[in-house]
Amino acid sequence: MRSLDIGANTALREAVEVLDRPGRASAVSSTFTFAHRALLKIKHVPEQLFDVTLTPVIFTLMFTYLFGGAIAGDTRTYLQFLLPGIMVQTVLIVSVYTGFTLNTDITKGVFDRFRSLPIWRPAPIVGALLGDTVRYTIASCVTLVLGLLLGFRPQGGATGVVLALLLLLVFAFSLSWIFTILGLVMRSPNAVMGVSMLVLMPLTFASNIFVDPRTMPSALQTVVEVNPVSHLVTAVRGLMSGGATFSDVGWVLVASAVLTAVFAPITMRIYRTRG
Repeated sequence: MRSLDIGANTALREAVEVLDRPGRASAVSSTFTFAHRALLKIKHVPEQLFDVTLTPVIFTLMFTYLFGGAIAGDTRTYLQFLLPGIMVQTVLIVSVYTGFTLNTDITKGVFDRFRSLPIWRPAPIVGALLGDTVRYTIASCVTLVLGLLLGFRPQGGATGVVLALLLLLVFAFSLSWIFTILGLVMRSPNAVMGVSMLVLMPLTFASNIFVDPRTMPSALQTVVEVNPVSHLVTAVRGLMSGGATFSDVGWVLVASAVLTAVFAPITMRIYRTRG
């Protein structure tokens, strides 16, 4: 009987034994695997898209029809000015959920498992950020389609719209590193959401999204002029209207590169040292 057990154990070991150790996944492969994971979370929990689809609809309708006549004289004229800014605001608000979902994974212990895997260390975070760009794209498309139905007509054509969307995605990706840091250091997802909105709301409302800064008090004009969101809105508005300048677009690209260069290493340092 003992010999039978030994033989069975030997056969089992031979069956499960791996003669050739699998190679370590590349950085690109690991990153896209985690990006795919982020998309699967949307697939299995489609309720996550409520904020992506409803937020732009509510903001566009509310500001166009509540304030359009008072600010620009008629809603159609105001919509031409407002829609690019609303698209920027919507994507930036959606980017807050990057830190929220990251903190949710951390509180559940998922990221402790990720850190133990033999993969490129930044892959879980970079992959999640890439996956979230799909959410940003959906939010932008919902805003644009609604705007077109209401009468928005981008003078820059399809090319200008696509370039504006790409520029917005680049900036949102770089800004997401800040919310990722909050996701790593805050104790709960609700805390991440609260602090993120506390930072983001002044940036979006103290900008040129809703009104021309020339109508503001001089002190507030100074704040709006140095606000990075204002520069982003100017570039996106210019691309969609066909009047963008190289300096407008270049400023956003440089700012995006600086944000990533500064906050990405900080994020990874916190990620590596987090207990």
